[in-house]
Formats: sequence, structure tokens, C-alpha cells
Amino acid sequence: MICAALSFNYFLYLIIPAAFLMGSVPFGILFTRNRGIDIRSSGSKNIGATNVLRAAGKAPALMTLAGDILKGVLAVMLCRVIIMNLNFDGQTAEFAATVKDLWMGMAGLSVVLGHMFSVFLSFKGGKGVATGFGVLLVYSPPVAGIMLLVWLFLAFISRYSSLAAIGAVAAMPFMLALFNASGIKITFGILLAVLIIFKHRSNIRNIIAGTESRIGKNN
Repeated sequence: MICAALSFNYFLYLIIPAAFLMGSVPFGILFTRNRGIDIRSSGSKNIGATNVLRAAGKAPALMTLAGDILKGVLAVMLCRVIIMNLNFDGQTAEFAATVKDLWMGMAGLSVVLGHMFSVFLSFKGGKGVATGFGVLLVYSPPVAGIMLLVWLFLAFISRYSSLAAIGAVAAMPFMLALFNASGIKITFGILLAVLIIFKHRSNIRNIIAGTESRIGKNN
């Protein structure tokens, strides 16, 4: 059925580059440039909201966070709207659900990859946490809510934003399974978790070494 879903409508393949381009927009750089800051040369050199907060303050950080989340939301929403307007006459409800889960997952994975490997930054970028959260807000809202709670809990007890993110995304596939998500959704959850944790490998080394910056500190 997955093969049939992949070949159901070749117009859907345009979603992949479109989502990747959406993910490539570097909001962290755009919202700090007017302050004379190159976020890629400050702090952890990451373009995400946490480093923007340390380097440029709360307002640019909030705008960066909102922009990065919105990328994930819009990419998956756009995919869902397109799928809703396709002709499924003669197809089963199970097949329609497979098409929806598969292509929304592809859109979500593409937008996160775009954020991580931006075409506007020589295929460098952020770590994908906020954009991945935006994807989950549409792909599986209950899981997104639990991930947020996990992040808040781990951030509160550890004061490490990176550790909280790693813990939240590591739990994501298990939470999808808990909510009886399809095998396709769980697979995409695993792929997203692996990608995001991989992008945090330097943070993991810093946490082990005791040099990782804590929330509320600028060092």
C-alpha cells in the first residue's frame, strides 16, 4: 500500500522541495541581523532560539522560536490541504489515511531537514527542535503537547535546554505508539528523533564534560 501511496499522485512530490525551502529560511539570522549580530559567530553558533536568546535577548528569541515553529506547521498544513483536495474516488479510507500519513510525514521530514541544512547557509543550519515541534503540532497534536511537557520538566530540573530537547524527541516515537499512531507515523517519529539527536551530538559531549551552557546563563 505504501508503494501505491507513493505513486498515487506525482504532484505530491513537489511538496518535498517546497517544504525543504520553507525550512531553509534562517529566522535566527534574520531577526538578529538588525542588531549587528551574526548569530553564527556568537555563543554556540547555532541559529536557534536558545542561542538567539543568549546573544540578542528575549524579543529576537521569541520571534525566532515562533518563526521556526511556524515553518513546521505551514509545511505539514500545506501538505494536508493538498491531500484533502485530491480525488480519492474508488479508494478505501485506509488507503486515504496511508497517503495522508506518508506525505505529511515526508513534508515534516523535509522541512526539518531544510532547517538543519539550509540552502541559504551553504547547507548548514539549526538543530530542528522548534521546527520539529511545529511539524508535530499538525501531524500529531497530542504528542506535541506531551513533548512540550517533557521538555519543560527536563529543562526545569536540569537547566539544560539541549538535554530537555534530546529527552523530548527521544520519547516521541514511544508517545506516538502510545496514541496508537500508524506505523508510518512512528517511523517518521523515529527518523525525526534520530536526526535531531544527531544534530545535538556536540551538546551531548558538552553535557558530559560539564561545559554546556545552562538556561539563564550567558556563558
